[in-house]
Amino acid sequence: MNTSQKVAAPTFRLWLMMVLEFVIWGAWLPLIWGYMGTAVADGGLGFTPAQIAWVGSAFAIASIVGIFFSSQFADRTFAAERFMAVSHFVGGLAILGMYWAKDFPTFFGLMLVHSLLYVPTISVSNSIAFAHMKNAEKEFGLVRMGGTIGWILAAWPLFFLLEGKTGAAATMAKANIFLVAGIASLILAAYSLTLPHTPPKRSAGAGGLAWLKAASFLSKPYLLVLFVVTFIDSVIHNGYFLLAGNFLGDKNAAAIAQQWIMPVMSIGQVAEIATMAVLGGVLARLGWKTTMILGILGHAARFAVFAFMPQNQFMIIAVQVLHGVCYAFFFATLYIFIDAAFPKDVRSSAQSLFNLLVLGLGDLAAKWLFIPLQERLTVDGSTDYRQLFLVPAAMSLAAAVLLLVAFWPPRALATASETQDDLETEPELAR
Repeated sequence: MNTSQKVAAPTFRLWLMMVLEFVIWGAWLPLIWGYMGTAVADGGLGFTPAQIAWVGSAFAIASIVGIFFSSQFADRTFAAERFMAVSHFVGGLAILGMYWAKDFPTFFGLMLVHSLLYVPTISVSNSIAFAHMKNAEKEFGLVRMGGTIGWILAAWPLFFLLEGKTGAAATMAKANIFLVAGIASLILAAYSLTLPHTPPKRSAGAGGLAWLKAASFLSKPYLLVLFVVTFIDSVIHNGYFLLAGNFLGDKNAAAIAQQWIMPVMSIGQVAEIATMAVLGGVLARLGWKTTMILGILGHAARFAVFAFMPQNQFMIIAVQVLHGVCYAFFFATLYIFIDAAFPKDVRSSAQSLFNLLVLGLGDLAAKWLFIPLQERLTVDGSTDYRQLFLVPAAMSLAAAVLLLVAFWPPRALATASETQDDLETEPELAR
């Protein structure tokens, strides 16, 4: 086997891991809300808004709990691929059970179990990928592209399961999202056992709480700044998904037909695939800071179009391509940087520490900020979208400026390939 074959085989295996990882999430997330909120007589579960909110908070709860328990096990106790296998097996059984669950306590309990086991695997799958890539800057974008493809692929089984159904029959058929997610989870559980062995990394003197050691690195100014910026950008990112659907369908704004809203928003996922493919080259040319700043400014540009051209359908549809820039240039780059900046024995915990913001606190803060803000700016059914969207646009600009003036990583972090060795052989850089 030649050198190129040796590199290509693990890259494809890691790519397929990401495909399956995000098929699970993408299968249930878009459709669960309508299924929960629709009346029982119409085929749904008839949950109250408060009950729906609790189910929607399961990921945030899991992102917090995962730091203290799951990532600790992945960093210090279990081989990462075995952690993935067990988590996806049990989590898969839990979400399969949601297909039959009709009462709130059972449904929420199963979702919480699934979330507690699934959410940490997002960080652990990143750690497995980084452990087996020769050059994270060049390869991670291509590997992580599999996650975007998986998210898109998750819609295809549901297309056939829902085709031709309307009314109560269509709502009842939405329960199949849990079968799709559960089956994908069980497949990934089995596939995880075939992944390259990734034992816990124990550096000299490693012990105690991995999450606490990871959190202690926030005492470094450049990591603290990145942590703050990640929180701001996570609020903006989650706010987009809260606000975009209503805005796109509002007859007083974009006035896009309901059946076209999801296809329009999916332009962002397609663009994300293309952006992931070029991420390695962009990082090599522009570096960490500039790449992440461009990712943040993508939000500012998109929300500026929403604010100042709310009825320009062409511009609103075209600007969706910036989603790829927003995600790949900031969040994917963030994950590469975290792997470069933290010691091997806490990298899963470090990924979870930042995912606490991306999946948990940022999501909750977006709900607390943007939902009340939209209500205040809506009078007689008409929303002042200019005032609404100028808020996340301004937040994006502030985050970009903060990163520009205050994010100064050490010289050894100039490239990820240098850093993974330098930070462990030169401990003074970690002080």
